[in-house]
Amino acid sequence: MLEILKKLVAFNTIKDKENDLINDYLENHLQNIGFKTERINKCLIAKNDPNPKIGFLGHTDTVSYGSWDGDPFTIQEKDNKLIGLGVCDMKSGIAAILNSLSKIDLTKNKIALYFTDDEEISFKGIKTIQNENFPETVIIGEPTDNIPIYGTKGLLEYKIIFKGIKTHASTPEKGISAIYGACDFIKELRVYYEELQKDFNQDFAVPYTSMNVGLINGGEAINSVPEKCEITIDFRVIKDDHFKQIENKIKSMLKAYDAKMILVNKIKVKINNNDLAFLEKISSKKQTANYVTEGSFIDANIIILGPGPITAHEKNEYVTKESLELTEKLYIEIIKKYNEEEKKWN
Repeated sequence: MLEILKKLVAFNTIKDKENDLINDYLENHLQNIGFKTERINKCLIAKNDPNPKIGFLGHTDTVSYGSWDGDPFTIQEKDNKLIGLGVCDMKSGIAAILNSLSKIDLTKNKIALYFTDDEEISFKGIKTIQNENFPETVIIGEPTDNIPIYGTKGLLEYKIIFKGIKTHASTPEKGISAIYGACDFIKELRVYYEELQKDFNQDFAVPYTSMNVGLINGGEAINSVPEKCEITIDFRVIKDDHFKQIENKIKSMLKAYDAKMILVNKIKVKINNNDLAFLEKISSKKQTANYVTEGSFIDANIIILGPGPITAHEKNEYVTKESLELTEKLYIEIIKKYNEEEKKWN
């Protein structure tokens, strides 16, 4: 399993740079053990039976690494840690499932595997295959420190461009500042956010719908009134009702800026909240996550389960050897139990 992980980490899949190469490796590995494979755009699908009973899903892309101690594409073993770019998010999960396949009888276990691209930026990969006929249950190997996650928040993202009128800074009254417009909008939005935080869902560690203005980009020069300002807004949603509330509020607020703005893009991802009874066999405490996974895009019962600790997107991200080994054991247990009964484990 460690050798598999070393090979996966060696591929530079930042923004899917070596997507074809890592898919070549995965496809060759799976075909050699009897899986039939198919590529849909940049995604790879593999099945050992036309009617799989359980599926595993993983994205192969990673975030960029910024500062890093050593080579991020080479596994470093230090103090029981396996350090490398994408080790936690989520190449260890992929390594665990690949190695699990060598320890089960594939003639008795019907499995589907899905490897996607572009998860870190826009979920383009999973959107490409979201209408596939997925098995009843799909496990996503995102890092959870081996605690099964049964629910995640929804996601609502906006990109808004405010348009102004450009003029020289010495005569600002002749123009309209797009940056001022964006700032006024953000100020009003923060007031609304205070109201939004009063509604709770205690299933989540952050029990309210969160909001973040993650990007502001505007202006061309210090001596010009800016004619353009772009902002991005990220909501992590706790209730389905909040989608419509937020959308209506932003639509209403933007009416004051109609002459100056363009709504460029909106991304909406449903809330995933599948309470699977059989998870109690593994963990007596049900857990949720504040982040969003690809599971929110597909029609299946979702288990989010992978190694830890959770160091995703951190400098020198890592997992422990024990956690990786436990992930493999859990995957094998679930595959065998699920296929034995050929129905949901309950």
